[in-house]
Amino acid sequence: MIQLRRSRERGYADHGWLQSHHSFSFAEYVDPAFMGWGNLRVINEDRIAPGRGFGTHGHRDMEILSYVLAGNLAHRDSMGNVEGIPPGEVQRMSAGRGVTHSEFNHAPNQTTHFLQIWIEPQVRGIAPGYEQKAFASADKRGRLCPIAAPDGAEGAVTVHADARVYAGLFDGAEAAELALDPARKGYVHVVRGNVQVNGQSLAAGDALLLQDESRITLAQGQDAEVLVFDLAP
Repeated sequence: MIQLRRSRERGYADHGWLQSHHSFSFAEYVDPAFMGWGNLRVINEDRIAPGRGFGTHGHRDMEILSYVLAGNLAHRDSMGNVEGIPPGEVQRMSAGRGVTHSEFNHAPNQTTHFLQIWIEPQVRGIAPGYEQKAFASADKRGRLCPIAAPDGAEGAVTVHADARVYAGLFDGAEAAELALDPARKGYVHVVRGNVQVNGQSLAAGDALLLQDESRITLAQGQDAEVLVFDLAP
């Protein structure tokens, strides 16, 4: 089973300083048909205006990934981490038994554009944790580069969840394939550009939900950046 969901079908919230598209139900956007997919609970595509951001707030029992597309995301948390996240870097925060943090765009004239991704953990109540790594464009060019995995495979950040996340860049003849256990779920999110996924044409913000499928194929990209998820059922 393959389900295509277009970018325009996502939830949307405009808070003035924040424009956010919600792939799954979040805050005031509720759609019973899209409460998550497998253990993937949230993909929010956020744009934060210059000098604005999310004040200190709390999370618990969630693996949270931040994937910055433009600008810089300033992060501060109750574990003592104070970091800036530029494009090309991935941040993993394990909320565990409880953590507070803030996220800001301190640039005076540049919007911060990023994806915030929540994945449900395998075990609740763990100690909060933090990790941040850079992934070069060359490592994602024409292939699916692991950026998050339970075993930290190939330099990925380590998530405490039954999920693997890959990032890839595709243009022209570049193509890649990922084997998928049909008993699991797959999810593909197009970050930018255009690409064919399992023969279907997707554009920026589009997604493909896969179930009972044995592979994910990506081809015919046009300046495409893609995230691919291998998820628990």
